[in-house]
Amino acid sequence: MRCVTRSNVIIAVVGPTAAGKSDLAVELALRTGGEALNTDSMQLYRGMDIGTAKLATPERRGVPHHLLDLWDVTETASVAEYQRLSREAIAEVSGRGHVPVLVGGSGLYVRAALDDLEFPGTDPAVRARLEAELATRGTEILYARLRDQDPEAACAILPSNGRRIVRALEVIEITGRPFTATLPEYRYLYDAVQIGLTVPRPELDQRIAVRVERMWEAGFVDEVRALERAGLREGVTAGRALGYAQVLRFLAGEWSEEEAKAETARATRRFARRQESWFRRDPRVHWLPHDIPDLAGRAQERIAAAADRRPLRQ
Repeated sequence: MRCVTRSNVIIAVVGPTAAGKSDLAVELALRTGGEALNTDSMQLYRGMDIGTAKLATPERRGVPHHLLDLWDVTETASVAEYQRLSREAIAEVSGRGHVPVLVGGSGLYVRAALDDLEFPGTDPAVRARLEAELATRGTEILYARLRDQDPEAACAILPSNGRRIVRALEVIEITGRPFTATLPEYRYLYDAVQIGLTVPRPELDQRIAVRVERMWEAGFVDEVRALERAGLREGVTAGRALGYAQVLRFLAGEWSEEEAKAETARATRRFARRQESWFRRDPRVHWLPHDIPDLAGRAQERIAAAADRRPLRQ
């Protein structure tokens, strides 16, 4: 059953990291009377600010932001729990007559929030066996197995994300089907419109390089050092986040700081390609170049046209 919000439509801004999603979402929220809801799985963690490009309060321009800073870095992320929280937030925002503006690049979290989607159950015995194998053999072996059994799922999961690899393999073993086959067809639970931002790959790579440099200048290593004292290294999810995992290796003496920085940029470029691949498979996304004049205005046109099927301006 479709749910219709009082504000008629839910907006989601999606695309690869460093494409400018956060700024567009804030502008759209200001223009539509909206509030921002985070769909970045790592921005759910308290203290993970610099490395996740979490907007500082002044950058939010007075727009309320929800679903940030919910979990301690020692907690294991759960997309099912996020789904519950996101739907509560959508109901609260739309119930106030405001427009929910979802923003973030975690594709499964976007679908969890917007789609008529239920996640398969778990099998404690299978999960325990796979987690034991992860602990003894590492992520590389399990990721290779996932790539063989479900290449599409492997494309969407970071090779370092042991928890998500284990979950995908668990679902495959329980259901006898690829993990991606357990996700139903694209079907919104709400009246929703997704706006995707495109950036030419060479430019996106440069934007990522600049972002990583700015992270270091902003004190990213000190942020990771403080989070390490708070248990980041033991965090099954947060401890493997982009940038954080690389700096932890530097702090452990495994890499130099320059190696950690270079690997952060390289891993982020790979991740951006996975994000692009994930969102490109969704035929409902309305794509716009990130640098067109009046980007927010053009996005509003797309949103209106999707809502009432008016012809689009070319």
